[in-house]
Amino acid sequence: MFGKLRKKKTKNPENILILGLGGIGLYLAKRLLHEDYGVTVIEPDSEVVRYADGNLDARIITGSAMNISCWQEAHAAEMDYLIAVTDNDAVNMLASMIGDRFRIEHKIARVRSLDFGNEDSILDGKDLKIDLFIHPEELTAQEIARLINRTSGDEIIDIALGQMQVLAARIYDNSPLANKNLIEISRTYNDFAFRVVAISRGITTIIPGGEHTILPKDQILIMAGKEDLPRLMELTGIRQQRRHRVMILGGGLVGSRLAELLDKNVHVRLIEKNEKRAEELSSMLLDTEILHGDGSDKNVLEEAGLLDMDTFIATTGENETNIMSCLLAKQIMTGECEGPLCSQKKTICLVNREEYVVLASTSGSDIVLNKKILAGNEILTFIRQSELLSVMHMHGFDAEVVDLIAAPGSLVTRKPLAKLDTTLVGHIIVGSVFRDGAWSTAVGSTHIQEGDRVIVICNSDNLRDVRKLFSV
Repeated sequence: MFGKLRKKKTKNPENILILGLGGIGLYLAKRLLHEDYGVTVIEPDSEVVRYADGNLDARIITGSAMNISCWQEAHAAEMDYLIAVTDNDAVNMLASMIGDRFRIEHKIARVRSLDFGNEDSILDGKDLKIDLFIHPEELTAQEIARLINRTSGDEIIDIALGQMQVLAARIYDNSPLANKNLIEISRTYNDFAFRVVAISRGITTIIPGGEHTILPKDQILIMAGKEDLPRLMELTGIRQQRRHRVMILGGGLVGSRLAELLDKNVHVRLIEKNEKRAEELSSMLLDTEILHGDGSDKNVLEEAGLLDMDTFIATTGENETNIMSCLLAKQIMTGECEGPLCSQKKTICLVNREEYVVLASTSGSDIVLNKKILAGNEILTFIRQSELLSVMHMHGFDAEVVDLIAAPGSLVTRKPLAKLDTTLVGHIIVGSVFRDGAWSTAVGSTHIQEGDRVIVICNSDNLRDVRKLFSV
């Protein structure tokens, strides 16, 4: 029956079929709908469907991903993307093969097992008809390892093929940037080019103008050229160094994989509450010091040597345990600490619910990660790659760093930046422009030309406006 099906051709790939409305599926559906993609969902749980009916402007079909009649009802042959994110690996992999028979061009599947989707697998993406494997726990472990190995816990990401960098830094009372607005900062520190492109304050992310003042406890995003990074780190009081002492709470999939990634270059101490699991980890992770105990207990943390640690990472499966443990760890690590080294001691918190990201961030955790958001953003980047060169989400900010090219005749090419739609002020900021073989910081008088490569920072909800601004 599949051989007779025909795929409807569309100019732009914008019809998406999602299988499963769990954490990843629901997050993706909301984001994709906001960006004007056509979304259809197949979900077997009637209670989940009832909730989604009242909260999503999507076509929702109640049924199993293994029921071909549901695919037919969803008009699968007209879809450009399949996103299989049910809680069953086997269903997701089989669904990708079914989607291929329906001639869906792009297939994405969430697969927890690392036995599939890599070079050494018996079955790879070509065999399973999967274009993108999503391993949420692996993504999370790799991201934490990157943060630890790259800097002292403040985040630095490469953009524009590594020629530009975005630094996330916490502002303390003694920071030279504290209590100054951006105009003052640009006048005072004008020996090299940099730009503050976002401010995270409490639960709010601000895309700032020149009059905005940076306050103590703010976390800021700063864009600068790669060659200016050392001076920028000196200005913000950040020391670029590798972590040598890391404590991980929780030996589940994320915690154990993180220890495996780190323990060859970093001293890792892992606390696991379950005695049997602790014994298993001792035989698995020969270069990691495994301790059995309750990491939410202050005495256990102190006896485990937390005072000597540089970074504390909570990766248990319990949101409350991770949040409270990071709060407790932060107090222990900095309570008796004096001098600049205090600000270098960091906590990283893993949470499983989106609403807890804000709670953990405002409770003292330096970096908060959510597996579902990391997985969702990986999928969104894959979908957007046809029109955006890259999109990166910054942890702790409701902000995206977007790398894209201005299309001929697009709105952004018609006027200098200062004269564009004023409703976008406070939501979108053009950071840098690549022209004549070099990147330059964008200012109000900058006039984007067609074909220019541009770095834009925007609130997550305004990514749709960025696409409209740079496309035709």
